[in-house]
Amino acid sequence: MTGGSSYIAVPGQDQPHKRVISAGTVITGRPDEVLHNAALAINGKTIEWVGRLSDLPERYASWSREAYPESTVLPGLVETHAHFGARPGSKPNVSAPELHEQGWNALHSLFWARRLASVGVTSAQSLGSAFYTDVALREAIDQGLAEGPRIVAAGPMITTTGGHDWRSGSEVDSIDDIRHAVREHHKAGVDVIKVGATGGFFTPGTAQWKAQFTVEELTALVSEAHRLGHRVAVHAHGTQGIRRAVEAGVDYIAHGTFISDDGTTKFEPELAREIARKGIYVDVAAPPSYPPVPGETIAPRARDLYEQGVKIVTGHDIGAVIPPEAYLFGLYQLEEAGIPRSEILIAATSRAAAAIGLAGITGVLAPQYEADLLVVDGNPLDDLKSLERKRRIVIRGRNFQPDVVPEYHGRDEKTGDHDPTDSVLARRFERLQRARLQNW
Repeated sequence: MTGGSSYIAVPGQDQPHKRVISAGTVITGRPDEVLHNAALAINGKTIEWVGRLSDLPERYASWSREAYPESTVLPGLVETHAHFGARPGSKPNVSAPELHEQGWNALHSLFWARRLASVGVTSAQSLGSAFYTDVALREAIDQGLAEGPRIVAAGPMITTTGGHDWRSGSEVDSIDDIRHAVREHHKAGVDVIKVGATGGFFTPGTAQWKAQFTVEELTALVSEAHRLGHRVAVHAHGTQGIRRAVEAGVDYIAHGTFISDDGTTKFEPELAREIARKGIYVDVAAPPSYPPVPGETIAPRARDLYEQGVKIVTGHDIGAVIPPEAYLFGLYQLEEAGIPRSEILIAATSRAAAAIGLAGITGVLAPQYEADLLVVDGNPLDDLKSLERKRRIVIRGRNFQPDVVPEYHGRDEKTGDHDPTDSVLARRFERLQRARLQNW
């Protein structure tokens, strides 16, 4: 996922060097692997050694040192479900003339990337970006023209004509169209294929609880994507669409809301166990300031999936309706749902990296992995809010100087309280209420 051009450093950007970072605690990102009074030796952008400080080899004696005896070093966080170029709170599905969309998308993507990095996200998967803006963003960051997380790009989401996100997506109407769209995305340089298996909340005329593709169509898409070496991520709110996606063999489910035809959320344990059996990753698009149905919540669904053995990862739909500063709030909500802190940190680091195709590259603090890490005061295994107290953010071996990030205030998940003037939420709730009154 890097372009052919040489690296060009941003003026003032920190450059990789040889150094040893020591800390009171090192969370490696591997299950149950926590080191105390430990250190990492970083050579450029690559981790060369990890272990107890007392065992540090003599060959690192001349390297620069950074000591954080009261702090914790952990892998950089991963956002598995972002949208670069989108703007929370903006009019949904605006036309190109209204925002001069291509230029605006590019500029806003640069802003969003820095904001994500500033909250500690060192890798992010873009699951839908008009004009392949995310591909361009990935190249700009890879080549040193901009600072931000490592980007995994999907380009425009593949959808049906008039389907969810059709204005910024790639519309298809047949299996031949689907294969052609996948090949076009491959030619454009995407890393992952995103498909809208159900309707969505922000596209008028679509139903979140109804499938947009047949099993045969999704199977053709998955087959073509896998043939070309791409994973498949699917947008799926409705249970019907989730079931079809699982049968087709997708790799990743975004949302997994389990909305039934009557507009209510009805978790299906057997389907969840099938998702777990197939090893499909799922994000629940938390933080749950936008519950799937008024009075019903995202957090219990995350717990239900976790209890059935589903591989939960930290995707928040950042950029579509959620700002980057909400990332940590989403982790707190998972803890409130009853998911252990150790599991949440795995979901946000090593498992999330694997979910977006970066296993063996990032998400773990180990030799041969790239140096993506955070230094925080305190220990997130004791208190997740220690992730707010960052001492250092390192991306690919370079220190990243964070911007000031506004504090995020989530809406009340239990009551579903929201601003009645919020037209997006109003339409979302109205459509779900309508579904409860009539079976589509």
